[in-house]
Amino acid sequence: MATTEQKAADGADEAPAAGAHYDITHLGYEEARDQLAAIVTRLESGEPSLEDSMRLWERGEALAAHCQKWLSNAEQRIDAMTADRD
Repeated sequence: MATTEQKAADGADEAPAAGAHYDITHLGYEEARDQLAAIVTRLESGEPSLEDSMRLWERGEALAAHCQKWLSNAEQRIDAMTADRD
């Protein structure tokens, strides 16, 4: 049985539509980061076919954008909290 990271790297939780990553929006930062790391590991292994590699790459891009959004939001919250002290 595949792990959550393996299922995510395989795109098992994806919507049927090409390029759809509907399941990413509910992920927390750490889970998205871990799924992204699993995708990178798979791609670096050279195992996936070209089609699978492209699908994994697209999901990785979506996960990276999601992680960046989390980090940007965290930075804004920290800036707001520290600005209130000044």
